[in-house]
Amino acid sequence: MCGIIGYIGQKSAKEILLDGLKRLEYRGYDSAGLVIINPNTKSVQEIKTVGRVVALEEKVAKSAQLVGSVGIAHTRWATHGQPSEVNAHPHSDCHGEIFIVHNGIIENYQELRQELQKQGHQFKSETDSEVLAHLIEQHYQDNLEQAVLASLKLVRGTYGLAVVSAKEPEKIVVARQSSPLLLGIGQNEYFVSSDVSAILNHTRQVVYLNDGELAVLTPQDFKIITLDNQKIYRSAEAVDWDLTESQKGGCAFFMQKEIFEQPEVVRNAMRGRVILAQGLAKLGGIEPVAAELREIDRLIIVACGTSYYAGLVGEYMIEEYAGLPVEVEYASEFRYRKPILDKKTAVLAISQSGETADTLAAIREAKLKGVLTLGIVNVVGSTIARQTDAGIYNHAGPEIGVASTKAFTSQLTVLALLTVFLGRQRNMSLVTGQKILTELNNIPDQLAQILQNAAAIKKIAKKYKQYTDFLYLGRKYNFPVALEGALKLKEISYSHAEGYAAGEMKHGPIALITPDFPVVAICPQDSVYEKNLSNLQEVKARQGRIIALATAGDKDIQKIADEVIHLPKTLEMLTPFLAVVVLQLLAYEVAVALGRDVDKPRNLAKSVTVE
Repeated sequence: MCGIIGYIGQKSAKEILLDGLKRLEYRGYDSAGLVIINPNTKSVQEIKTVGRVVALEEKVAKSAQLVGSVGIAHTRWATHGQPSEVNAHPHSDCHGEIFIVHNGIIENYQELRQELQKQGHQFKSETDSEVLAHLIEQHYQDNLEQAVLASLKLVRGTYGLAVVSAKEPEKIVVARQSSPLLLGIGQNEYFVSSDVSAILNHTRQVVYLNDGELAVLTPQDFKIITLDNQKIYRSAEAVDWDLTESQKGGCAFFMQKEIFEQPEVVRNAMRGRVILAQGLAKLGGIEPVAAELREIDRLIIVACGTSYYAGLVGEYMIEEYAGLPVEVEYASEFRYRKPILDKKTAVLAISQSGETADTLAAIREAKLKGVLTLGIVNVVGSTIARQTDAGIYNHAGPEIGVASTKAFTSQLTVLALLTVFLGRQRNMSLVTGQKILTELNNIPDQLAQILQNAAAIKKIAKKYKQYTDFLYLGRKYNFPVALEGALKLKEISYSHAEGYAAGEMKHGPIALITPDFPVVAICPQDSVYEKNLSNLQEVKARQGRIIALATAGDKDIQKIADEVIHLPKTLEMLTPFLAVVVLQLLAYEVAVALGRDVDKPRNLAKSVTVE
């Protein structure tokens, strides 16, 4: 979950590394550091600090000696060892000649550390990562990549790794195992990064590393080899993201920008995929396995966090309209039980980054069992995109805010299209397909209408910011939205919130209802509307405060709720699109009113690439 950036070329590395770290900071912001080598003098300068990248930048500005065209840098999300300067990356060997930055977890670091200490190695930090620097030192015999190869054969765990040495100053060695890493290809310069956004202002040509691969970068060239020392030939791919997409565009926070991008995000996820006249969804990424999908009788969705909640909405959609049984599993639990998989089952992974460690592990488990695997991911070239049999891209553009917003609505869009695709393969009528697609086409304008009402939502947020506990209620399609709304509030405001199926409230949570425990209720005029009203009456009878999301024109709910936020009318299956944007705005405005750092909530990082 940490961020890595490296540069080798003719330019000053300092500015490139700091700029890359700023773009990677959403991956971790406990501490940061860099090391720069001057190939001409073989001098090495290392600077580390606790806290945000800006603190590192201030420290670097005071160092006039930081000159060189080769360097690696890191922004940390702590796993082993608390945030501190000594635990910050880069880590070095005993002589301060070999430096590493690492994302991942070395599972056998304790036994490796004990053995290295017996050999006389002196450790400075509490981290698992430092083991790598000493292992490489132990194996070094005038060839850095061979030392890295020999070391990694002893390692169990995951890594995105970059290594430099003062002994070979015109070389960066990088390696990958279950942690994202890519190469940027420039004119007589090369980059390495955890994320393409860090290098977009330098190059759009990238090479994605696969697991078990090592790359050697020099100012003139690069090569890729396997851990068995077999050479790999792979051409660069062009990135279609625009740099402006990963900038704030005048907004106070990335999260705010990304909330307001959602009308266009939904349009982009639908573009070229709707054949309205035939009531069909054209999903080119899964057309090669269309015949296999027609034969499945069960779909298992694996995901984590917000993507998991999108999967729960998808479960309702696909079961109701495609008639296909669906199970939604936490990816983190999937491979630790014994899932019953057969040739009639497909496993669908949902992940914004396409690198989520638990979700990737679930896909690998499914592939091991020989079942069809699919992916819904946002990042082209990501590991899940490459390792699944087929899949669909979200086309949401880069999502920088740690709390996911536009990725969720793009996932819902893809799931709605997948519902039509699977449904039309089965018993869905032409008319039903057309109806869903017509209403889906209206969603972007309806989202824009909600966003125009942002000031009213902000007013409600300021009124309720002092409350520390919230209950979110929803039924059917909006039960997962209640979970997602509660998660958003927890993530960025640090207020306690629980999402619940509204019908379950009386089975325990109702005991918590007081005037100081507000309820956020998603209550559109749908098939469970009357049931929802009954639940709200129960809250009201106990003097609970109610913030209700209701269909425009609903006057009955105004008699019950303290605050009402109206949603445009749409199909029941599409109400989550509208409700979730309101809840995103509500959480955002509460967090801002409380003075939180919305884009960098404490203890969280964007891409969870470690278990």
